[in-house]
Amino acid sequence: MEITPVKETLRIALVGDYNADVLAHQAIPLAIDDAAAVLERVADYDWLATSEIASADDLIGYDAIWVVPASPYQNAAGAFIAIRYARENGIPFLGTCGGFQHAIIEYARHVMGWADAAHAETDHVGRMVIAPLTCSLVEKTDTIELRANTLIARAYGRETIEEGYHCNYGIAPDFALELENSDMRVSGWDAEGEIRAVELANHPFFVATLFQHERGALEGRPVPLVQAMLRAACD
Repeated sequence: MEITPVKETLRIALVGDYNADVLAHQAIPLAIDDAAAVLERVADYDWLATSEIASADDLIGYDAIWVVPASPYQNAAGAFIAIRYARENGIPFLGTCGGFQHAIIEYARHVMGWADAAHAETDHVGRMVIAPLTCSLVEKTDTIELRANTLIARAYGRETIEEGYHCNYGIAPDFALELENSDMRVSGWDAEGEIRAVELANHPFFVATLFQHERGALEGRPVPLVQAMLRAACD
């Protein structure tokens, strides 16, 4: 019987426009290094500016893709290319904050048939699937209830968590109703029932959160979803 060799070094694409002043960007390398140490692997990561992504060819060879916070992106099309490539090719994927928002738009456009799906922060026409939040979540911490037996719940090992945010936009209520009949499952809600996490039911690992779980690494805490992403990348 042929044995598949264990992949010792993982290549992670960090898609977004790096800014050393963004707390999430400071936290992401720490979160990856900690997760890799727990899994006894080496994880190399490349920051890919959205302006550098012109086609799926720019993502070939990466074992996981993370579309990171700090949008609007310089080139939203580059972020959408990365999200679609991960979704269609079974590449482990994380999207946080802006990555969450763009993952929703990409899915709406290319799977649900909403070709004019739009983001209220940057678009002036189209159907707004990402809209202003009723209450800003900039530098707020909140409780999130997780759906049982989902990727995110298994990663955390519990069904109630507390995480922090830095955002003003989330899923529009009308589009939230449309998601109920799709493979993009809602896997996390806040106390008011607002969607805070989603994942694809037909994908090995595709998870997006409005909250910035990676910032826990700045406090020395393990980041369960990053460990889960790397574990999926090992496979």
